[in-house]
Amino acid sequence: MTRADPRVSDLVQAGIIRTALFLPQYTRDAATGELHGVGMGFVALEITRALAARLGIEMFVAELPTPPTAVECLKTGSCDVAFLGIEASRAAQIDFSPPIIQFDFTFLLPAGSPIHNIADADQAGVRIAIVRNHASSLALSRIVKHATLSAAELPDTAFDMLRTGSVDALAAPREQLLDYAGKLPSSRVLEDSYGINLVAMAVPKGHVGRLAYVSEFIEEAKKSGMVDRIIERGRLHGFRVAPSQKPQSTTDEVIG
Repeated sequence: MTRADPRVSDLVQAGIIRTALFLPQYTRDAATGELHGVGMGFVALEITRALAARLGIEMFVAELPTPPTAVECLKTGSCDVAFLGIEASRAAQIDFSPPIIQFDFTFLLPAGSPIHNIADADQAGVRIAIVRNHASSLALSRIVKHATLSAAELPDTAFDMLRTGSVDALAAPREQLLDYAGKLPSSRVLEDSYGINLVAMAVPKGHVGRLAYVSEFIEEAKKSGMVDRIIERGRLHGFRVAPSQKPQSTTDEVIG
């Protein structure tokens, strides 16, 4: 029997890797109860499944409501990995692999909206729905000067705020907004964006060996074309393989 890499021997000994998903990264089929990854959640499940197969262990999915609960799951040791946007506030609590995926943030607008670009939205009296503590919201909060941000706990709640006319725009990742646009007749997603999210695999703080192992695995998955194939299978519009090296922090990128 091949000896397990000592950097992940704890996972091999346990026989399982526990990955955290949070809304809107997953959904359950109402008829069958089957779990489906959505957007970044699809990538997360595919990557974790491939990692589990390499280690010869099982995969378990912790279904959580929000990004902060995923961070807390890692901190308490209830989860082994999660997939989150690289944020300085998160990097103080957990450790990140190199980025895997990047996608942009923009706005969904209702029919007849006078907003035609990002600058139009940042005006006094404009109300923008966001999802509390999501990377898209953290990025927007750093640049908005005049518009009012209205936070919801869950993505569907934020969308309902737009659908009912409580707000003038919804801020979120483009892929998610394209999905919501299909549920709101004559709505549109802006062409331009206000930020880029770099998503990485996160591990509990201080697990140096595990971090090194998964970082090598992620870079190999990118170079081999595995991540490109996952994006294609998931039909993830707007998703791209992230650069191999973390770029320097800018005002329009959500990175550590």
